Amino acid sequence: MKNFLEKVFKLKENNTNVKTEVIGGLTTFITFAYALLVIPNILKVGGMNALGVKGDAAEILNIASDPVIASAFASVCISAALATLIMALHANLPFVLAPGLGLVAFFSYNICLKLNFSWQQGLAAVFISGLVFILITLTSIREKIVHAIPQNLKFAITAGIGLFVALIGLKSGGIVVSNPSTLVSFGDFTNKTVILTIIGLIISSVLMARNVKGAMLIGIILTTIIGIPMGVTNLEGINVFSMPHIGETFFAMDIKGLLTTNGNGILGALLTVFMVVITLSLVDLFDGIGTLVGTAQSSGMVDENGEAKNLRKALTSDAIGTTCGAFLGTTTLATVVESAAGIAAGARTGLSNVVVSILLLCSLFFSGLIGIVPQSATSPALVIVGVLMLGAIKNIDFSDFTEAVPAFFTIVMMPFTYSIANGIAVGMIFYPLMKVTTGKKHEVHKMLYIFAMLFILRFILMPD
Repeated sequence: MKNFLEKVFKLKENNTNVKTEVIGGLTTFITFAYALLVIPNILKVGGMNALGVKGDAAEILNIASDPVIASAFASVCISAALATLIMALHANLPFVLAPGLGLVAFFSYNICLKLNFSWQQGLAAVFISGLVFILITLTSIREKIVHAIPQNLKFAITAGIGLFVALIGLKSGGIVVSNPSTLVSFGDFTNKTVILTIIGLIISSVLMARNVKGAMLIGIILTTIIGIPMGVTNLEGINVFSMPHIGETFFAMDIKGLLTTNGNGILGALLTVFMVVITLSLVDLFDGIGTLVGTAQSSGMVDENGEAKNLRKALTSDAIGTTCGAFLGTTTLATVVESAAGIAAGARTGLSNVVVSILLLCSLFFSGLIGIVPQSATSPALVIVGVLMLGAIKNIDFSDFTEAVPAFFTIVMMPFTYSIANGIAVGMIFYPLMKVTTGKKHEVHKMLYIFAMLFILRFILMPD
């Protein structure tokens, strides 16, 4: 067995061994397992539930007995396990692939709620974006797009998504509520649901600050337990161990409906689909490249040219995983930042990913846990993820106003308009505008002009 593993994963060449890879895989799984509990709660807001109820009304559903939510949980586990295994065998890298929380939020709050697509039509958009991502990864288009987007806008996209995800967490936890006079305001801090959210946020923040492994997962578990005597956590009718329910979301994507039912005619439908697909592809592309490159460089996993090892293979694995995930019934997959925890523990090859894939498949039998965990316990995790993603803002050059303005609008338009797509679009419009009007048009890639014109056309023909 050792010889087989050595042959497949080249352990000695990467200065590692089986024990270290297993520990690395366990560390990564424990660190990001919280997402398995958070993602279904976000998806049900987009209507991925038995009643098809969207928005805050979906919060009243008992997801413990909801076959659609149980199926969505299974889809997340299986697609993540499959994509992570592809990464292991194709790229031999310890980067785990799973639905990205920012993209899950974009799926529910933008595609399903704001654009009023069904979750089945949303899955069709994810599938198309996966095909686009495969195309741009296997051809030179990928390099051209990467070089076309200014570095400051890439950082701004990450930071903006962080604010957007944090806003969703604060809203779902009741800390931030709508107010007709001031737009938003604090929630009712005498409400036990809000109190539990604050307790969970404090617990998770302290654990993260103390660098505790699996801090967010531990925070969710402790908050859920604290919620029992408070009457927020409901244990009635809960079965922790359960058989996988996988029939409701598999192969459920509706490509025909995506193109015909948004009420804007053929041109409007095509523009909407273009916007959604391009946004999914760009965010996934930049998120994947940023995570892979950043983590690889910090851990020394680079080639002789200083580039991340097997970058194209890693991105191809990501794209294939997203396409397969749409078939299985889940949203866009991305490289999870928690992979850095496993790498810090010594993981250097795809063998650690094999460990994570096995644990993900084992998780299939515990979907009943989703029903136990209240939103007050998962909302703090979204806020913490927002804090981590907002860290990208420190890399933005605000000393150059022509760079600062597009980056600023990219960041703020995401939470202020409740749309990741709007943030990216406004940023790409302002960037060439600022450069051209200040005599710096040579700093703008030609492809960026194309994107700017397309986004302007979208806002004119399809105002929100």
